[in-house]
Amino acid sequence: MARDHRKLAAFDLADELTLCVYRSTRAFPAAERFGLQAQLRRAAVSVPANIVEGCARSGERDYLRFMEIAFGSCRELLYLTNLSHRLGFLDADSSLAIERLGNRTAGALLRLRQSLDRR
Repeated sequence: MARDHRKLAAFDLADELTLCVYRSTRAFPAAERFGLQAQLRRAAVSVPANIVEGCARSGERDYLRFMEIAFGSCRELLYLTNLSHRLGFLDADSSLAIERLGNRTAGALLRLRQSLDRR
């Protein structure tokens, strides 16, 4: 039986993070549309998408694997956010908002992974 991703705090945070990234990257230069802007958005979408896909898997091992992928995407997003800020594409407020939400999401995923490892 599939798990309900909507019951996970990690999913709620990841979904909110994705919306934040999309809003914050609207003003990126046109030259970055297929570069850093697209990479940031792909990494952001990957987090909740992998949570949803993991929840749809019947086996515990597959579920854990998708949570690990979501965690990796979240960490990638945090790096790309920092890079975007240093390049001047993201202002300090947007960068900080994404970083805070990203860290909360990564923490929730880490706690979820740890609880699955203990089973």
